[in-house]
Amino acid sequence: MSTLAATTPFTGRAQQAGKRWGAGATGIIVVLLLWSVAGHFEWFKGTIPTPWAVLQTIGDQGWTYYANNFGPTIELSLRGFMWGNVLAIGLALMVVIIPLIEGVATQLAIISYCTPIIAVAPIVQVAFAEVQTMIIFLAAISVFFTTMIGTLAGLRSPHQASLDLVKVYGGGTIAQLVRVRVVSALPSTFAALKIAAPAAVLGAVLGEFLAMPERGAGPALIVAQQRGDIPAVWAIALVAGAVAGVGYAIVAVISTYVTRYSTGMAGSK
Repeated sequence: MSTLAATTPFTGRAQQAGKRWGAGATGIIVVLLLWSVAGHFEWFKGTIPTPWAVLQTIGDQGWTYYANNFGPTIELSLRGFMWGNVLAIGLALMVVIIPLIEGVATQLAIISYCTPIIAVAPIVQVAFAEVQTMIIFLAAISVFFTTMIGTLAGLRSPHQASLDLVKVYGGGTIAQLVRVRVVSALPSTFAALKIAAPAAVLGAVLGEFLAMPERGAGPALIVAQQRGDIPAVWAIALVAGAVAGVGYAIVAVISTYVTRYSTGMAGSK
């Protein structure tokens, strides 16, 4: 019985999860140790503070400071995340329905990915007089390529037998899309959305950094740089990374349940 218990699927998954968490914890400890040593001995001309100095700065600045500055950033990131992903998924669906536009759609996605945001920002700032619109646009363009390509790959992943089955029962391209392709695309789409969540935060922060609104993580970062407050710069960057990580984690949790649903639906066909 003990041998059988040790080889159950639940135990195997628990062991794998334990190994992943253990490796992650070990990596974090190593990074913190190297960071502490670099800060203590003032490597890189003192531009790296110790983790304790950064945490102390976060505590001194307080919750209100970060809520006031990161609240607008999170809001604009979410709006850019929604717009960019809706357009990307919509375009991927259109490619499946109208294959002739695939070349144009793919080139559009590649251009959005390869064009540096810093080069696009001044043009967007002139086109959109409102600062918030520019920031949302930069957050949206940061996620467009990943989601569009991931969704398109997922929509093309179903087995031909499943598509033929729908066709036998009189279903056309739209029926195949709704009944088979969309369900099969969920894992790939959510895998792309996990990457898109931190990218949206990065795009919004960069947009704020360039556009300088009244409040936001970007302006706070510029002010800290102008003061020469290196621990504050690291603190803001660390909090921005934490916000991006929370976004990734939220999408990852949703993805777990969606993937289970998609796998079950695919197995029932």
